[in-house]
Amino acid sequence: MERLVFYRKESVTFFESYGLENHWAVFVQSIVILVLIFTLAYLVDRVLTFVMRRVIPKIVGYTANQWDDIFMENRVFSNFAHFFPGILMQNLQDLISSSSVRWFVSTFIGVYFIVVTVLFLNALLNAIQQLFIHLKGVSAIVKIYIQLGKVVLYSLAGVAIISIFANKNFMDILAGLGAMITILLIVYKDMIMGFVAGIQLSANKMVYVGDWVELPKDGADGIVIDIGLTTVKVQNWDRTITTIPTYKLTSESFTNWRGMQESDGRRIKRHVNIDMESIHFLSEEEINTFRKIRLISEYIEDKIKIINQVNANEPEQFNQRRLTNIGTFRKYVENYLRESGYVNLDMMFLVRQLQATEKGVPIEIYMFSKIKEFIIYEGIQSDIFDHIIAIVPTFNLRLFQEPTGHNFSAIREIKNQTAE
Repeated sequence: MERLVFYRKESVTFFESYGLENHWAVFVQSIVILVLIFTLAYLVDRVLTFVMRRVIPKIVGYTANQWDDIFMENRVFSNFAHFFPGILMQNLQDLISSSSVRWFVSTFIGVYFIVVTVLFLNALLNAIQQLFIHLKGVSAIVKIYIQLGKVVLYSLAGVAIISIFANKNFMDILAGLGAMITILLIVYKDMIMGFVAGIQLSANKMVYVGDWVELPKDGADGIVIDIGLTTVKVQNWDRTITTIPTYKLTSESFTNWRGMQESDGRRIKRHVNIDMESIHFLSEEEINTFRKIRLISEYIEDKIKIINQVNANEPEQFNQRRLTNIGTFRKYVENYLRESGYVNLDMMFLVRQLQATEKGVPIEIYMFSKIKEFIIYEGIQSDIFDHIIAIVPTFNLRLFQEPTGHNFSAIREIKNQTAE
């Protein structure tokens, strides 16, 4: 520093030798040195930026590590290079004779370092987020913390810049903001709630980017494409995007289909209603007919043997066991599904009869499809029930449905024919 002061005095003396008064010599020297310092700093910045953008990528390309490529992509190295011009200006500012110009340069350098630090840390946080996604495959947890870190970073940077211009201690200004906490809590209410909700979501593994979620109240049914500090974006199946406050995912119920996507099957749970008036015991003729159906021929033979043994000592027909058409139909559906190849037999599978209602007797299929892809899954459901609905009359059963206009027209036609 003593050498810089010596050069400063010598340069002022140099300008005074040309007949300038001391205050003018100081002013001219300060302006010239200021221009030289800024020009030198700019050249250093350009050279180092060029090295970081052109030379470093070649070095990074030869390494097997992934982190340096991510740092390069997010411009961490090039933003770090901006520190060196500031260091240069910091060390050369004592060459300036004018205290006013020195104060200007000192203030500029302070603000410059704050801005460069924010740019560098922002790039570093982006790189950390991308590196976490690369390693873990999910961004829900880290993104919330990264966004909160950026908010804190920008807020502290703003306070630091204010402290420089106000010529006040940083901690004094920060302490003075304590009186504004109530206002800040109101302003950042959604952000604070979102941060707390984000911690709950990540800690309980409630939702990740890529999950299929359903929130009927908010009209959301699709894939989570982004989880932020204050909002969660869901791309619906119609390609629209629904934005939901993050805290709603912890304060309200929603359906996450991740368990289905990670399991070995997707559930099919549907039923058909059988008209109770069509249910009856099988006649000998019907039994002989059903013996010809491959899917239940073995079942019929086994049941007939058991029934004959049980009924051997029961001459009265009312006390005998008999086959029913609905029970035989239920067994046919079960065997049909087993043979179809659609069912994951390692998961729950049954064809069951539910409680009878005023709409008939429900026969329900409860199974898990091997294929979970939406389009193919829906096609499988349709194929299964196409066949079931079509095969019902074979068992002399009727499906129940509410009367339609066609039914009433048929009744009127019958009445008219009877009247004639």
